[in-house]
Amino acid sequence: MKRVAFPADHPAVFRSTVHGTVFGTRAAHLEELTEGDPLLLIPDPPGQEDPEVWVHTSTGDPLGHLPPEISSWLGPWLLGGGAASATALRVRGSEAPSWKRLVIEVRCQAR
Repeated sequence: MKRVAFPADHPAVFRSTVHGTVFGTRAAHLEELTEGDPLLLIPDPPGQEDPEVWVHTSTGDPLGHLPPEISSWLGPWLLGGGAASATALRVRGSEAPSWKRLVIEVRCQAR
């Protein structure tokens, strides 16, 4: 597999909100999450019109997705052989707007 170089104009470590946390059972999974929990980042398969990078609990339950401006470069890089880890930094309940309920830190590493 040909590896895709990490985009030089993007940070290798960054923080992001997670969008879409209120759909389906995602809110219930969010309630079980605590700050410091490890998370999984899973890109949509190739060929999607507007590909997303999805955030899941360490057991695989979906929580939401990264904003499109991040998914647009992170997804192709992950699919090209890059690796990234994520950690929950801030977890809020229904008192917060849905797109501010989960803030994560992402760390990208070349394989």
